[in-house]
Amino acid sequence: MKISASIVGTALLATSVVAAPLTSQRQARQESRRVARAAGRSSHPPYKPGTSEVLHLNETSQAEYSTNWAGAVLIGTGYTSVTAEFTVPRPKLPTGASSSTQYCASAWVGIDGDTCSTAILQTGIDFCIQGSTVSYDAWYEWYPDYAYDFSGISISAGNVIKITVDASSKTTGTATVENVSTGKSVTHSFTGGVDGDLCEYNAEWIVEDFESNSSLVPFANFGTVTFENAEATSGKSTVGPSGATIINIKQSNSVLTSSSVSGNSVTIEYI
Repeated sequence: MKISASIVGTALLATSVVAAPLTSQRQARQESRRVARAAGRSSHPPYKPGTSEVLHLNETSQAEYSTNWAGAVLIGTGYTSVTAEFTVPRPKLPTGASSSTQYCASAWVGIDGDTCSTAILQTGIDFCIQGSTVSYDAWYEWYPDYAYDFSGISISAGNVIKITVDASSKTTGTATVENVSTGKSVTHSFTGGVDGDLCEYNAEWIVEDFESNSSLVPFANFGTVTFENAEATSGKSTVGPSGATIINIKQSNSVLTSSSVSGNSVTIEYI
């Protein structure tokens, strides 16, 4: 789960290089990030169940299925901000789990990643369990770069967390995690030099089975995550998740989640 200091140092050094297509510096930066992504925690666009092919959603009233995403995805244009609040669950071991294996899930909000798969601006909370030990991490990510942990914020089961992403352009923006229960807030600013441009086509409220060491982590029984006060900004309008495409996680022919939208809430249940 944690990224080593040497990997982070390499990645941070790489991000200091001015992005210039086809230069040796840019190629080196991309290679260093590729190696870091292989070893670190990262999100990915939704896969079609049982494949590594990206699932491209459409505006349908029928639930779609993915190997790694559950929740709600708005499809449109001009999405520049997404936010929501949720109560941090205490994860449980899934049926048949090994006490020596770590099981995880992640709750996040984001812009793009589906009908636009070149980038995802996202932030959220990982919750993991191994044996009787539960842990939480707050993180931010501009996919296809890997995720970085926030420092200076603590998360506990039952805390109310507000997560927000804002895109000030297609290559710049901010990710903010606020622990409403403790009054602590952390923000990361992306100032350009990212590996992929946003399209601003998608707004998402997602529970994910994320990747570590280039494969999906064993998926935790997260109980229920309900994104309250779920909103997205498109142009000068603020919209809720009504009309979003619903997506559920399906692995090994078993559906693991049940997602729904009601008003300004998105609920994802582990089943």
